[in-house]
Amino acid sequence: MPRSAAPFGAQDRAKGLMIAAAGVTALSFDAVLVRLVGAGGWDVVFWRGLLMAVAVSALLFATQGRYTLRIWRRGGWAAAASGLFFGLNSILFVFAVLNTHAVNVLVLFATAPLFSAVFTWLFLREPIQSRTWWTIAAVIVGMAVIFSAPAEPGGRLGDLAALLAAANMGANLTLLRARPEINRLPVVATGGVVAALCAAPWAAPLALGWESYAVLGVMGLVQMPLALVLIAQSTRYLPSPEVSLVLLLEAALGPVWVWLVFAEVPPVPSMLGGAVIVLALLGYFARDAWEGAVGWRFGRS
Repeated sequence: MPRSAAPFGAQDRAKGLMIAAAGVTALSFDAVLVRLVGAGGWDVVFWRGLLMAVAVSALLFATQGRYTLRIWRRGGWAAAASGLFFGLNSILFVFAVLNTHAVNVLVLFATAPLFSAVFTWLFLREPIQSRTWWTIAAVIVGMAVIFSAPAEPGGRLGDLAALLAAANMGANLTLLRARPEINRLPVVATGGVVAALCAAPWAAPLALGWESYAVLGVMGLVQMPLALVLIAQSTRYLPSPEVSLVLLLEAALGPVWVWLVFAEVPPVPSMLGGAVIVLALLGYFARDAWEGAVGWRFGRS
């Protein structure tokens, strides 16, 4: 039986959960690292994108050797479009982190799978279950609570950037769902190049202090590539609902790191709205994961 058609065994699922949890834990430091750079948004986007492109391209070459360029070209227009989505997502995420509360950014960004469900319904004509609509309704309520909080200068734009980043990621997930044969590593590397090129006209990348370069090096060469590779690897052992469930850890861990490092305490509406969104998503993905686990246990596909 092909590996893709085989049920996920208990050992596979345990291994997948460990890999996904490690990847999401690494990813959860993204917001605090962006703040620690202590540079302008365009400088962060430039170096973050360029270094991530270098690291992922090196990994691709190390694993594929002389087939690297062939793999890069094989994706065609769909891979190029996905790379553009990744690049735009990097710009929006950095802008959001630098302009609003971390909890707002991470909780709003966690709604990307719901945007993906809507886009899949619109463009791929896949039906949406009624409970998905109820989850979307609950998430909208949570967003309304978050946006009801008084915003600092630029804060509302940061919230909107986080919401646009979630919608952008949802569109990208829909595209990748429609084209599962696309290799994700070249797409991520292309996204880094796109982000760096977009930031270049407004950035002053050679005018930063050594502390900024040190943080950027950790983020672009280690943290982001490690997180993305581990999360991508976890999909070999876990079904997508369980991966989505583990991804919610970022919305819980990320604000904790920001609070520990910067003593940032989000306003009450942000915490209440974030709790509504996380609980709604938790219930949604937990049910999918439970139904899948029961199905595999009894031999159902």
